[in-house]
Amino acid sequence: MNMAERDWLRLPVVSAGAEYLVMGYLMRRNILTYKAPPNNEGYDLICIHPDPRHIPKNGEFAQIRVQIKSRYATDCDRGFPIKETSLGAFDFLIVAFMNIGKFYGKHDGSAGASEPEFYTLPNAFIRQHHDVTSSWQKVRLKNLEKEIESYAGEAGIEQVAQALGIAKPMKQKPASAKARNRISQIKSSG
Repeated sequence: MNMAERDWLRLPVVSAGAEYLVMGYLMRRNILTYKAPPNNEGYDLICIHPDPRHIPKNGEFAQIRVQIKSRYATDCDRGFPIKETSLGAFDFLIVAFMNIGKFYGKHDGSAGASEPEFYTLPNAFIRQHHDVTSSWQKVRLKNLEKEIESYAGEAGIEQVAQALGIAKPMKQKPASAKARNRISQIKSSG
């Protein structure tokens, strides 16, 4: 069966869900995230620091552009298309494997669902693994499990937070009674 004859299953709600899933994880990490207009060229999300007065320091960015790629099938080939012309339009590419069921071969999607997975891949990684030898121009992650492990889930999202200079949200510990007494003594003696 050639590609033109193949009956592709299109799931626009699942595709949109991948973007919102990733958006939720970025925002969960306190990264202010906005969705780009539909069919925007090169990126899907814009990420910025949540403090409007934040001034990026050396090596930090004022904004990060994120491209989202998703695959719905649990048994997908772990590859995704990306055109060479898009490589300069994003800072990170997050691939979301939605894992809604098995669809290849004789599978109809009714079995094989598992938790979604996502990987936050820097632009340099995408360029390094971009295959232009076919008309699809894919990045194939199959057999790169060890190499992409550090980009999985929250660890991958942390790269975006660091690029924007966003510290991990932490509660300030109250000063102990002894420390408060010492502060009072310093204030009263000065």
